[in-house]
Amino acid sequence: MSNFADRLVEAVRKKGNPVCVGLDPRFDLLPAQLRDAAERAHGKTTRAVAEAFLAFNKALLDAVADVAPVCKPQIAFYEEFGSEGIRAYEETVRYAKARGMLVISDAKRGDIGTTAVAYARAHLGGMGIEGGDGTIGFDADALTVNPYMGADTLQPYLDVGAKAGKGIFVLVKTSNPGSGDLQDLQANGKPIYEHVAEIVNKLGAKCRGSCGLHSVGAVVGATYPEQARRLREAMPEAIFLVPGYGAQGGTAQDAAAAFRPDGLGAVVNASRGIIFAFRQEPYAASHGEAKFAEAAREATKAMASGLNQALASR
Repeated sequence: MSNFADRLVEAVRKKGNPVCVGLDPRFDLLPAQLRDAAERAHGKTTRAVAEAFLAFNKALLDAVADVAPVCKPQIAFYEEFGSEGIRAYEETVRYAKARGMLVISDAKRGDIGTTAVAYARAHLGGMGIEGGDGTIGFDADALTVNPYMGADTLQPYLDVGAKAGKGIFVLVKTSNPGSGDLQDLQANGKPIYEHVAEIVNKLGAKCRGSCGLHSVGAVVGATYPEQARRLREAMPEAIFLVPGYGAQGGTAQDAAAAFRPDGLGAVVNASRGIIFAFRQEPYAASHGEAKFAEAAREATKAMASGLNQALASR
């Protein structure tokens, strides 16, 4: 399989935009018709939640697959409901890939040695049981990882994933207000996030694609555009996964700071602003719950247009 960076760049070019759709379902916010149908069939159970999540996600993916190149399910929203939630997560990943989208598993894993190998095999896929068929794990295209325990804890994800053309996104400068508590601390004359950027560069040099980017990416929030500009200069060959757009306050102009001069090198994630667009204006009035998937499609197209305009006007 080809390098992850090459596949991502190809997908962005094909779809004509860098939108990543975050699949973070919440049962109480789903359209009433999905919740009611699931509870009629399965009662007030975790099975009902899982079936409602799947109906919701599949309808969303059907609506946005030809527009957005990437999706990012956050596993916490599925793990909350135990084995049924994990089943919904796994089926969501498979369905998104079947619809031609790249999938970033947002699980933020990080641990040492064989534990890291197990996490990597779980999320990026490994060879199945000897004598069996297929692969193990969720088989996403990339995984978010936490570098807090050091560079040696990141290497197993590359060892497992590189063979299958998979990538990772290392938490560098995250979008949350408290990110500076640790990430902005000064060490040897520069902030911690710049030290992490050096790790990203060092690991990425070993897995550069033909597009000139490598498959070790960085999570850099749209809510910190000045830091994003500095980090883009520090990591010219890394792909940025940019959260914080929309609901967290980041704008298209803010997100544009994460891109290279050629307009590549980043994907921008939006979750609530897309999947729950039917609850927000102007889509609440024009679409409502009955047309939640169509509302998500229109919100995705609007986001794509806004990002492309911001990139063109830099």
